Amino acid sequence: MGKISYDEDFYAWTQEQGRRLREAGASRVNAPVDWDNLAEEIESMGRSELSAVESALMRVMEHLLKLEFSPAVDPRRGWAASVVEHRARAAKDLKASPSLRGRIDLDGEYQTARELAVLGLARDGVESGDLPDACPYTLEQLLDRAWWPANRHGLD
Repeated sequence: MGKISYDEDFYAWTQEQGRRLREAGASRVNAPVDWDNLAEEIESMGRSELSAVESALMRVMEHLLKLEFSPAVDPRRGWAASVVEHRARAAKDLKASPSLRGRIDLDGEYQTARELAVLGLARDGVESGDLPDACPYTLEQLLDRAWWPANRHGLD
């Protein structure tokens, strides 16, 4: 594997550096460095990036579900604003770490988003059975600033 650039893919860089630190630690038994814990901390920084992307996408999915299934008019602008904000966050992090795309647990994050949406939509008379059990959105749709699902009640 070639050298991965910190500036081109932060997540991949953290994972590579963690692996290399462990290899260096194994070959330098007498070095006064805590190689394993140092490697773990570097890798942890990468996992934090993944967690941030997944969290932003979870919020996008929650609010897209509300926009799609709610008959209510008033909260729609707030949900739309949240989608715009969290799409931007996820896109920014994915630009900094493109290898995260293959690590995202979209289905797992959707389950949390669905649970949150169900709680919020209950006050609008929307039942949990009305929402899809599996994620109805692709990663591309979640990140596409121009894509919005149609509202089931004909609202804009």
